[in-house]
Amino acid sequence: MKTLLIPTAALIAFATCAAWSAESAHPTDAQIAAIVVAANQADIDAGKLAATKAHDESVKGFAERMVTDHSSLNKSATELVTKLHVTPEPSDSSRKLAQGGADNVAVLQKLSGAAFDKAYIDHEVAYHQSVLSAVDDTLIPSAQNAELKALLVSARPIFESHLEHAKQLESTMPKAGG
Repeated sequence: MKTLLIPTAALIAFATCAAWSAESAHPTDAQIAAIVVAANQADIDAGKLAATKAHDESVKGFAERMVTDHSSLNKSATELVTKLHVTPEPSDSSRKLAQGGADNVAVLQKLSGAAFDKAYIDHEVAYHQSVLSAVDDTLIPSAQNAELKALLVSARPIFESHLEHAKQLESTMPKAGG
């Protein structure tokens, strides 16, 4: 059963990430705000679980970094939309991201030890690859407000560093069945 859950976690990552492109090609600033919050919250929730459940100390450290960095990004986004008097507007994308995040946590809760670590890190690689694609291809080009666009541009290197860190951890994980 555990060997089936690992690929399931990766599938959830890809299904969750598909929500980015499910939205119209040009979400509004209010929809972008909701997407940013939902995406960050999904990673915060998975990170909180991993910080307490991960077997490997480097995975725990990574998870704690995800919670810290994504909480900070959500705080910045919330402060900006408050300043701009923009109310985040839920959309299919933000709802699918929230559901995908909950589904990922549900799968991860069933795992333990090295299987948990691998599933969590595999998901983080897929998720951050998708986040970068969405930021580059949809969110930055669609943002109308210059300050919102600047926030997205400034967050991009953070997502990129998360991806590289997750890939580095993934390269140290035992292969499935091995």
